[in-house]
Amino acid sequence: MSDLTTCINELRTLISYPTVSADSNLGLIHHVAGVLEHHGARVEVQHDDSGQKANVLATFGPDRDGGVVLSGHTDVVPVADQPWTTDPFELVEADGKLFGRGTCDMKGFIAACIALAPRFAEAARTRPLHMAFTYDEEVGCLGGQALVNRLREQGLRPAMAIIGEPTEMRVIEGHKGCYEYTTRFTGLEGHGSSPDLGVNAVEYAVRYVTRLIELSDRLRDRVPDGSKFEPPWSTINTGALRGGIAHNVIPGAAEVEWEMRPVQKSDAEFVKADLADYVADELLPAMRRVDPRASIETETIAEVDGLEPMDDNAARDLCMELTGANGCGLVPFGTEAGLFQQLGTSAVVCGPGSIAQAHKPDEYVAVDQLEACLGMLTRLTRKL
Repeated sequence: MSDLTTCINELRTLISYPTVSADSNLGLIHHVAGVLEHHGARVEVQHDDSGQKANVLATFGPDRDGGVVLSGHTDVVPVADQPWTTDPFELVEADGKLFGRGTCDMKGFIAACIALAPRFAEAARTRPLHMAFTYDEEVGCLGGQALVNRLREQGLRPAMAIIGEPTEMRVIEGHKGCYEYTTRFTGLEGHGSSPDLGVNAVEYAVRYVTRLIELSDRLRDRVPDGSKFEPPWSTINTGALRGGIAHNVIPGAAEVEWEMRPVQKSDAEFVKADLADYVADELLPAMRRVDPRASIETETIAEVDGLEPMDDNAARDLCMELTGANGCGLVPFGTEAGLFQQLGTSAVVCGPGSIAQAHKPDEYVAVDQLEACLGMLTRLTRKL
């Protein structure tokens, strides 16, 4: 059986597990762990606090620092209310494309890694090859953070990490960070005819969002010299504002979901410091003049640093050699690559499929993209 056939068969199995971030991924994790153990890997399954989700870390070769880690996330975004023309959790092949939720983002890469497990088992004799597959990347890189913390506890640091997010097999050396927050406002309900007797949580939330918009404009003036990102500055996005129950009721609660994508960590610190001062000096005093119990609390959903382009990046150089690329680029979307960079591991993003297909109905990965990925990984075995 060819590597491509093995890869497609494995992808069919992976797609059959509906690992939407809100649900458990344990069925898929146990399947992957079993296959990799069968091929001789040392496997560790790392559960989250709920016990319903897990990472899997599999190692071929010697138990030592160095080597390469192939990394991917197992969770997928929801399919609810999307107009799929096929069953999203059943692999469908048509016109050289493989359709199904997660084919592109990013079970295609995971399937390619698993398909070549026998080759890695044979090749990894002096340098280790790790496969790291995580949970909850789509909702804050939670599994990736737990995995990197576990590696740090073990004192294990791979030399290089290849994160197989869909880049059409282009070599990506950098992306922005992703910081996500939910800010909750607690005011005082009352009758709409007497607004001065209540604390309108929605109105204070609107003032907060207005501040976010002002900060977004100010970030354009902080663009680093020579920034290669598009856009080249850090950005802020307000994703949702919720609150209120009726036209004539002063809303006592509201919340704002927002994110920023910093090109440099100092921009994130600037935004957070400004908002903290704005809340402490202006919003809260005004709210508490009416009700001392009023509050504004911000929950950090995730603060995942970006992948910083580096002059010295062994993983980038390796991927360029393996793919034959004569250049590399940057992308606006986030990945787990920055987590490995924080560990002291050089990291690069390179994987099959196009991000333009991710998160959409009738998501697909092209067969020739899987072939290109298998070619890269096969050449990697010779480097081990």
